[in-house]
Amino acid sequence: MQGRLVPPTPGQFQCFPRDNWQQEFKLAAGAELDCIEWIYDRHGADVNPLAHDAGIRSMQALSTKCGVSVRSLCADYFMERPLVRATAVELEERLQTLSWLLERCGHCGIGRIVLPFVDASRIESDAELLSLSGALERALQGAEQSGVEIHLETSLNPQRFAVLLDRLRHSMLKVNYDSGNSAALGYDPRDEFAAYGARVGSVHIKDRVRGGGTVPLGTGDTDFAALFHCLRSIDYAGDLILQVARDAPGDEVSWARRNRAFVTGWLRGMAQPRSVG
Repeated sequence: MQGRLVPPTPGQFQCFPRDNWQQEFKLAAGAELDCIEWIYDRHGADVNPLAHDAGIRSMQALSTKCGVSVRSLCADYFMERPLVRATAVELEERLQTLSWLLERCGHCGIGRIVLPFVDASRIESDAELLSLSGALERALQGAEQSGVEIHLETSLNPQRFAVLLDRLRHSMLKVNYDSGNSAALGYDPRDEFAAYGARVGSVHIKDRVRGGGTVPLGTGDTDFAALFHCLRSIDYAGDLILQVARDAPGDEVSWARRNRAFVTGWLRGMAQPRSVG
């Protein structure tokens, strides 16, 4: 996940690294990571290179030079400006931003946008679920035009998430499975994959304590044995994005290497995914 290979921005847990995003390509290569999941948020919107063709060319040049791709984008912008609990005017503006972001991702070869519906942007009621279905139907038109998938990361329980997905049977709409968030909510991976495993298109690797925050991999309540069994059961061959707890500032690359080793340990016996980032 972008920003995890450089010291954290003061006051921000996860954000676009405004001042040193270029450095992460070389650092990711040094940590033997294959890809970076880009971040688009309000904090870095005015300087995010995605917004300009010259910025995209710079991203692509660094990607080629370092052998580290950018295949996905985490749209944290919609954590602060969610597609739920919005007025009609606000929703229209936010859908326009999403349409623009899909177009920009298509322009630079990013294949998916992860839309978060957790914490402040969580879906709280059946009415919001129904309203969101309509908004996403509109957004999926832009996904079709750009060739960029929309992956939903939600805090919905397996049954309610399956209801939302059943309303949106579209090949460009998939699930982003976040192992830590599910553990924090007390969900069982086996129940989740039974409900919507066929729609899982991307994975965030994280560990959290049930009802609590992010902790180092293997020290929380994420059931990694069940998770990797479920991934094998659907023949998952996608990316695994490390969205892990931070270590001491300045130790980011060696910490990333240790976390990569943790994941590859669990991958033994499973068909190797395309990349770990």
